[in-house]
Amino acid sequence: MDHHAALHAGFRWQVPEFFNIAEVCCARWARDTPAAVAIRYEHEDGRAAQFTYADLQANANRLAHALKRLGVRRGERVAVVMPQRFETAVANMAIFQLGAVAMPLSMLFGPDALEYRLQHSEAVLAIVDESAVANLRSARPQCPTVRHVVAVGDAAGQGDIDWDAALAAERAEFTAVRTKADEAAVLIYTSGTTGPPKGALIPHRALIGNLSGFVCSQNWFPQDDAVFWSPADWAWTGGLMDALLPTLYFGREIVAYQGRFGAERALELMARHGVTHTFLFPTALKAMMKAVPRPREQHALKLRAIMSAGEAVGDTVFAWCRDALGVVVNEMFGQTEINYIVGNCAIRWPARPGSMGRAYPGHRIAVLDDDGRECPRGTPGDVAVHRRDVHGHPDPVFFLGYWKNDEATRAKFTGDPDDSWCRTGDTAVMDADGYLWYQGRSDDVFKAAGYRIGPSEVENCLVKHPAVANAAVIPKPDRERGALVKAFVVLAPGFEGNAALVEELQRHVRGKLAPYEYPKEIEFIAALPMTTTGKVQRKVLRLQEEARAKASP
Repeated sequence: MDHHAALHAGFRWQVPEFFNIAEVCCARWARDTPAAVAIRYEHEDGRAAQFTYADLQANANRLAHALKRLGVRRGERVAVVMPQRFETAVANMAIFQLGAVAMPLSMLFGPDALEYRLQHSEAVLAIVDESAVANLRSARPQCPTVRHVVAVGDAAGQGDIDWDAALAAERAEFTAVRTKADEAAVLIYTSGTTGPPKGALIPHRALIGNLSGFVCSQNWFPQDDAVFWSPADWAWTGGLMDALLPTLYFGREIVAYQGRFGAERALELMARHGVTHTFLFPTALKAMMKAVPRPREQHALKLRAIMSAGEAVGDTVFAWCRDALGVVVNEMFGQTEINYIVGNCAIRWPARPGSMGRAYPGHRIAVLDDDGRECPRGTPGDVAVHRRDVHGHPDPVFFLGYWKNDEATRAKFTGDPDDSWCRTGDTAVMDADGYLWYQGRSDDVFKAAGYRIGPSEVENCLVKHPAVANAAVIPKPDRERGALVKAFVVLAPGFEGNAALVEELQRHVRGKLAPYEYPKEIEFIAALPMTTTGKVQRKVLRLQEEARAKASP
């Protein structure tokens, strides 16, 4: 059955003037269903605990008092550098209650990556656990706006104040700030083609804009016994806005697993916790498919919905999910700036293997040409979402803009401010039925193992090494991960390209940025292909790698 047109026709956004994520994701449930489980926590070393909505609210209230006492004011940025754990959820709720802005940062970031984001955002405080405290301490001397560091868990004693001590000194009641729906809630840095990462400022209302896609991609979430889990890091849009916050919005239970992803462990975890809904990257699904071809013979799974995003799922994985897991996977597409806008919902409209899906209810989607005109069906163009839905009402999904970068914000839109299209930078074809078929990035940003890679940041890091005169980073086709990070390096005089230098450059990047950003392959070349204006032609190198991949057996 195909209910897509009817869902769009009957859907209307309801966005109140005042709206706060902490109120709808925590406070109301602490009042109405205080004993309901909010977070079920498990560490890879075997430690486990569960926390109710009452626990989440009480801890968020105590932390909000502590942050206020430390001088955090409305609108100021607070960095949260932690993995999936109870304290991460508490930190976000407390920051939202204060009217401050949460800035999630990956625990995988090295000192350079942390330093740039803390400096650029002018963050006033950082909350960090043992997974990232060493790198944060290295970056902090160059971040003068960071007045305090709150140390969590095994990081106790390595900050200015310990989490446990700070919360123990405060009351469990707090009067939350009454924020407008348009006020900023989250600042997430996203990789770009040129220059350093850009900070996308997300308002409270954007959560509302995500909900229709979340409900659809999770096959009509929630059900009464719904349990959600995803390996997606809560420091990214995929983990925060596609997993943690929408699950809490519906007052359901989410599993927080602190540890490395493993295919067999993921299946065992989902079976043990009775996980019904999940978000799994195609890379994770591929690993699970290879490790455990017939999972239901080994695990009593209760899965009802699988959303996947980040790269194409492909026919093989699509068929494995349907046949081996018993669930038709729902592909989804979105960006930090405009999240959860396109996708599938197997129980409401037919999923087509290989397609990104159709516009989720409430979002008006088109494929545009270079002049901002809608392309004829079947013609490739830039995927874009309109400021207003099909009924002419404002779509709440939009970000507020790039932090301290008005030029980049203006470049993201085509048309008048109130009647404009927001371009994604992703090329796709829309067929006669409104399904989108991904063609690739319109620029040089790419995905590797589900992570968005901006070549500029990696190239800049490489050039900091004395052996590197210039560098270009591109995706190299890879059967397992879709793509891997490859760097073409021009050596500085006096250096010789060899295996030892390759390993040294890889360690250099891994130590300063994030493990997923380091180049898995490095090729030394005499000169990079350049335009007449001196810009690196990454496309030439990318096409070269694609040709090599096709030629190899």
